[in-house]
Amino acid sequence: MTDVAYIDRPNRPLYVYAIFYLAFLYIPVMFLPLFSFNDNIYITFPLKGFTIQWYVAMFKDQPMWAALNNSLRVGCVSSAIATLLGLFVAKAVTRYRIPGVKPIIFVIMLPMVVPLIIMGVALLILVTRLGFNLSLYTITMAHVLISVPFAMATLISRFEGFDPSMEEASSDLGAGPWSTFWRVTLPMVAPGVLASFLLCFTISFDDFIMAFFLGGTDPTLPIFIWGQLRFPFRLPGVLALGSLILIISFVVVFISLWLRRWGVEDTQSGI
Repeated sequence: MTDVAYIDRPNRPLYVYAIFYLAFLYIPVMFLPLFSFNDNIYITFPLKGFTIQWYVAMFKDQPMWAALNNSLRVGCVSSAIATLLGLFVAKAVTRYRIPGVKPIIFVIMLPMVVPLIIMGVALLILVTRLGFNLSLYTITMAHVLISVPFAMATLISRFEGFDPSMEEASSDLGAGPWSTFWRVTLPMVAPGVLASFLLCFTISFDDFIMAFFLGGTDPTLPIFIWGQLRFPFRLPGVLALGSLILIISFVVVFISLWLRRWGVEDTQSGI
């Protein structure tokens, strides 16, 4: 009883630290939507007045929509490829005995710990040496590289969340490997697949460093925003755009994490 009471006792210093940490991290970000409604091109207090003209100007900015379209295309393609690769790798490492699986996983997970600026420079040298032109395709390949570890980490936990005897039962009933995968495995890991896609899409959509080093004449949205910061009169429009991206990114990440948790809990309850 004493040990249980000790474990269940709340750790107040940890709670205080968590509150201060979240406040330090998110309070400055909350000023972004606030200044996007300010009737002034300068980010200063006090606020001059309330206006939505920056949002109206943002929706009329054709170069911004072109950059957004580039980011959406790159994000969707790279996320789909990264999720597909992560799906097959996660199934392989959780369902089969592979010699040297730990070094393989270590190599795949390296992009999670290697600084992006180092990877960006290395990929730039590699791409130019191979003779490829910098374009949205090179950005897509880089985003696949940095997204696969996150997709793999998400899907491994999903594969470990349900009993492999379900796949064995399907095989015993005469289903082939592909039939078992499409009819049994894939429906079971579908929440994890969707969560992986949304997480990879957010990583690709928010990336600046890879797009900066490997982009050509068609900028992605982060590159476009960075270019707008040189002109003070365009800053309010950037704030309006940043506010929308902040809200959408938060919603996408929240949904992906919720789907991942919901899928694992649903499988465990079914077992």
